[in-house]
Amino acid sequence: MNSIGSRKAVDPVRPPRHPLLRSAALLVSAIVLLPIIALAFVALSGSGEDWPHLVQNVLPGSIRSTLLLMSLVAVMTAVVGVASAWAVVAYDFPFRKTLSWMLVLPFAVPPYLAAYAYGEFLHFHGPLQGMVRALFGFQTIRDYWFPDIRTTQGTAFVLAAVLYPYVYMTTRVVFLMQGRNIADVARTLGASPRRVFWRVLLPVARPAIVAGLALVLMETINDVGAAEYFGVRTLTVAVYTTWLNRNSLEGGAQIALIMLLLVFVLLVAEQWVRRRQRYHAGRSTQMKVHPPRVRIVGFKRWAMSLTLLLPVLCGFGVPLLIFGQYASRRMDQFFAPALGKALFNSLTTATLTALLTVTVALLLLNVVRLCRGRGMIAVVRLASIGYALPGGILGLGLLFSLARFDNTIDAFFRANFGFSTGLLLTGSAAAVVLACTIRFVALAEGSIRSGMEKLPAGLDDAARSLGRTPVRSALSVLLPLLRPAILTAAVLVFVDTVKELSATILLRPFGFNTLATHVYENASRGVPQDGAAAALTIILTAMVPVLLLSGALMRDADAHL
Repeated sequence: MNSIGSRKAVDPVRPPRHPLLRSAALLVSAIVLLPIIALAFVALSGSGEDWPHLVQNVLPGSIRSTLLLMSLVAVMTAVVGVASAWAVVAYDFPFRKTLSWMLVLPFAVPPYLAAYAYGEFLHFHGPLQGMVRALFGFQTIRDYWFPDIRTTQGTAFVLAAVLYPYVYMTTRVVFLMQGRNIADVARTLGASPRRVFWRVLLPVARPAIVAGLALVLMETINDVGAAEYFGVRTLTVAVYTTWLNRNSLEGGAQIALIMLLLVFVLLVAEQWVRRRQRYHAGRSTQMKVHPPRVRIVGFKRWAMSLTLLLPVLCGFGVPLLIFGQYASRRMDQFFAPALGKALFNSLTTATLTALLTVTVALLLLNVVRLCRGRGMIAVVRLASIGYALPGGILGLGLLFSLARFDNTIDAFFRANFGFSTGLLLTGSAAAVVLACTIRFVALAEGSIRSGMEKLPAGLDDAARSLGRTPVRSALSVLLPLLRPAILTAAVLVFVDTVKELSATILLRPFGFNTLATHVYENASRGVPQDGAAAALTIILTAMVPVLLLSGALMRDADAHL
């Protein structure tokens, strides 16, 4: 008896299993995977009669255009993002601090808005060609050569102009960290700043660069507005044209699966590189002293400032100029009922999405916090892959899933109660909210997790040792401390939902316009100026999280100077 009693006394207390949290996490993961499963089912259930046409006439050109576009965007964003990050970290020149946060501003401009703006800016009657004709006395387009923006190369330039901040932000953080340890060692050995960059910092920062490029390439695959407007037939555009023009759901689903394969390759490559980040993880004590920046003198200091201003002007200045001019000439657009309805729909959809997404993110983080098992961590990671799904693919798969769900419910009520329920979710605003929640839950989860990692490691255990239950501990201790991170996550999801176009086009109800679809419809009719007020509203709204990100970057830099 004594031996049994002593064995019981030393046996560790088995932690609670939290079945409700586990079930909720499994349900979220199942909902995220539902569009992918639906796409595969539709793609494999067709007769296959469209497949020979797709293989012969659609896929070769679409795959070639998509890969070329991705390659060009990757090169451009890598050059601009890495060079800008290194310049603001390593050198001292006029307006360095101002430019370091202004370089994030193009992040506020959705790619489709940038495409519409450049289509007008570089048009024959646009300001740039007008200036060329005025300076050199040209009369017609035959008198001079001017680059055509409506090409794969032009589309790549426009996408790179607004997507390079992904690389800039991730790389700049690494450069700030590495400047305090291994770069100092290289400088003490007599290496110049240029040699330190090429031989030391660039190889070490490669994981962060690749992580930023992975986000850039996923956004490039997701784009439909810019590619369609410029006439570039990417895989995303092929999904829409195959489905809508050829009336082939199976063909569109088959192309979407090919896109998923590309996304999967990107995710595997990005995760493989992340595994090597441990080699350059610096301690906080190594970040307290910043090495002296190289002071640029003479004309070169102003040339550096102007060079770094150029990406800001290309990615943010041109769209703001074009849509600002159009909006100033047609102030009545701001009071039009159509814009008011689109704004109301955008705000309502974005608010509901932000609330639902933050709630789901907190649920997933609590599953990891309380369950602490590899299985649950894998489930949470699975629930966060929605951000890697292009909006068009997500919308198409969700459309199939919701249609099947609505038809099943309708058949049940017809058979048992004698009336039809109709379409409950398909073609409703709820479908748009669900799609955006699936896509942006990883964004919210990452933002809140970053805030949680800054809290003391034993805070939760200390609260529970004082008699707090896990629920009371979360409500009374963790949530108040995580309020800034939760607010940041909600703002980011809110604005990304306002900017979302691909999934909204597919899932919105008839006559339901958001700001993004309002601009898209006018641009599709060849009159993007009619959507100038909506475009300007999107840009100004999106500046909120951009300014938050810029402020965080500046605080991070100032804290370590």
